[in-house]
Amino acid sequence: MLTWIALLALFLFSGATYAFGRRKAQALVRGQKGALHSLPGYHGSYVALWAGLPAALVVLAAAMFGGRMEAALLRADIPPAVAALQGQMQDVFFDDARALAHGGQASETAYDGDLRVALEAKAQQAKRLEQLIRYGALAAGAVLGLAGLALAYPRISPTFRARNRVEGWIAVLFIACAVTAILTTVGIVASLVWESWRFFQSVSPIDFLLGTDWDPQIAMRSDQYATKGAFGAVPLFVGTFLIMLIAMIVAAPIGLFSAIYLSEYARPLTRGVVKPLLEILAGVPTVVYGFFAALTVGPIFREGFNSLGRLMIGGPLDGLGLYLSQVQNQMALVAGAVMGIMLIPFVSSLSDDIMNAVPQSLRDGSLAMGATRSETVKKVVLPAALPGIMAAMLLAVSRAIGETMIVTMAAGLQAKTTLNPLDTVTTVTVQIVTLLTGDQEFDSPKTLSAFGLGLTLFVVTFILNVIALRIVQKYREQYD
Repeated sequence: MLTWIALLALFLFSGATYAFGRRKAQALVRGQKGALHSLPGYHGSYVALWAGLPAALVVLAAAMFGGRMEAALLRADIPPAVAALQGQMQDVFFDDARALAHGGQASETAYDGDLRVALEAKAQQAKRLEQLIRYGALAAGAVLGLAGLALAYPRISPTFRARNRVEGWIAVLFIACAVTAILTTVGIVASLVWESWRFFQSVSPIDFLLGTDWDPQIAMRSDQYATKGAFGAVPLFVGTFLIMLIAMIVAAPIGLFSAIYLSEYARPLTRGVVKPLLEILAGVPTVVYGFFAALTVGPIFREGFNSLGRLMIGGPLDGLGLYLSQVQNQMALVAGAVMGIMLIPFVSSLSDDIMNAVPQSLRDGSLAMGATRSETVKKVVLPAALPGIMAAMLLAVSRAIGETMIVTMAAGLQAKTTLNPLDTVTTVTVQIVTLLTGDQEFDSPKTLSAFGLGLTLFVVTFILNVIALRIVQKYREQYD
């Protein structure tokens, strides 16, 4: 709470310094138009940045790292009674001391004699350290704010290049944001590579990439995980791409034809009603789609195939009829169909925006040459909008590959190497969630296999992105 109050005070202080700097700049050139190098707002922003930003950074750093500093200082002097405890018990002791200092409750561990005295002493020390760090940060922020004001305010003059300085601060902020995004990406890839490397030290990459048996529970027995081939990822990727293919068979034509209708044929009133209704599908939570698939679509599909199978029993396709009569609710077709419905707005909305961006002069020229509206759409609009449409399809494919909830509730968890849409299958993302759910030991191949799956999926999607980018570049050069 104190941190938020301090930040609010700094915000008000920065606003006041902005007003001071702006007013001084205006007073220096009162009645002299064009005498200032920069607008008064830039002078005020320059003073406000120097007065508020360093102080805010100190307060935020104390809020983020103050707890770690307190814990480190608390462990600097360990009482003899605590030093005799094992490492884990020492951690519990210091956590209890900090909890008591912050007004919380300690664990149920019984402390007697010297340990009790040491606990009370450390709790008092932790309380003093917390106050020291908190109020020290506030004092340092106040000093830095006043020092920044004293440094920046006298610099205001008609020839001072305040705009260049402020834009320099903004450029540094943009660079910091870009570097943060890049470092985050590098960190994600590095963590995947490192944990996958640990996994591949136990399981051969060949067995992982080409194996057809996925049963990580066998891996709990260290003498069998490699020889049994329990980490063959082929069934997972086959299931992933099977469901993705079914989803795109549903989403691609419906979404693209919807976009063509909205862009080229629909009246403005119809477009204003239909497009928002389509985009509502993008806001439905995936768990709702999962319930819809499990409770509505699955039973409908099962009853339909069971009825068809019972009609076929006794005829020339008796075997197929017997199979269809035993189809259950969970199947790849159900998950793919519902996922395709979810992806329709991704394809439709983006494709519609791209086709609307095609210059009207291209349509007018085609119609002037005697082409019909459908010929204009097929031979002019779609080729010109193809890069954007491919981007929309790629976004839908990536969304389908990464979907988890619908697959869990509608397709099952059984890993099968099958292309039959009526079988239960599982996907890579579902298995990653399953492997990392609950209390897991990160030293076992079972848990580390999740990182191997993640790295492989990252490489596959990266390759898809590169292929789509090359297609987009090829056609963009032709129509730009």
